[in-house]
Amino acid sequence: MSEEKKLTNISALGEFGLIDRLTKDFSNINESTELGIGDDAAVLSYGDKKTVVSTDLLVEGIHFDLMYMPLKHLGYKSIVVNLSDIYAMNAEPKQVTVSLAISSKFPVEALEELYEGIHLACKNYKVDLIGGDTTSSRSGLVISVTAIGEANAEDLCYRSGAKEGDLICVTGDLGASYLGLQILEREKQIYLEHPGVQPELENAQYLIERHLKPEARRDVIRFFKEAGLKPTAMMDVSDGLSSDIKHICKQSKVGCEIMEAQVPISEDAYHMALNFNIDPITCALNGGEDYELLFTIAPEDETKIADESAFVIIGQITKAENGQVLVTKSNNRHPLKAQGWNHFE
Repeated sequence: MSEEKKLTNISALGEFGLIDRLTKDFSNINESTELGIGDDAAVLSYGDKKTVVSTDLLVEGIHFDLMYMPLKHLGYKSIVVNLSDIYAMNAEPKQVTVSLAISSKFPVEALEELYEGIHLACKNYKVDLIGGDTTSSRSGLVISVTAIGEANAEDLCYRSGAKEGDLICVTGDLGASYLGLQILEREKQIYLEHPGVQPELENAQYLIERHLKPEARRDVIRFFKEAGLKPTAMMDVSDGLSSDIKHICKQSKVGCEIMEAQVPISEDAYHMALNFNIDPITCALNGGEDYELLFTIAPEDETKIADESAFVIIGQITKAENGQVLVTKSNNRHPLKAQGWNHFE
């Protein structure tokens, strides 16, 4: 009797492990495919300009909860999170396609509200909606967005370019979106148990907005161009700083040191984390969905960002054999653990 084949649970691999396993036998055939799987977006070459393409899927019950996510905000966010991937390649988004799987619980008016948000995002970021698809769904709403951008070949940034000695930088602040989600989940549970109770959202507007209506860092890409600065590696912070810097280290074959004291956390996020009995640095390292830009620069380029409050230097790239390390405020060194968002848990 043959031995029964042992099956692997998807959660054991995680999102990126699953992608690696499913695509290990694929190689690019066409010359126009300059970069395929493995970065924030694919890069296609059809002449002087490079075409950059990224796709994201948002599934009801996994990526969003309609009990507290307004449809207009959902439409806006579904576009922005895809544009963030294009900016993370140091490219400019130009077009999007939107595909929907819709259950019978949604009237036309609800979908119009969703598209109001989509339209506002397209208008704000100056991208064109050029197509998509619609079909029925037996289990809620599914949104698939493909973003298409362009860049000159010499401007593109990949995850694979970081070098020993490079400075690690991040834009904005981290952890706020995660805490906004915690507030919304708390208020949802209170409402389910006590429907008449009004939500307690005092001093939480910034955190909730960071979760429900994030913005992509178009301003940073334009600053790079004006300052003549090209990061050596870059990606957006979608799964958490710890997970995302590990992706850069893996692709660049380097290590890193992250200084806890330098990781930017807003005052609102800091105090809310303490209210939830969570260490604020845990939210910043592992929260995800901040959609800030994480990038590395050569040491000689530090002067180009010295006067910019939008950027914070949070560490340095080291040798691969040194691993990925978090240096605490008390100067202790700990292995940096990837505890960010796992799509299959």
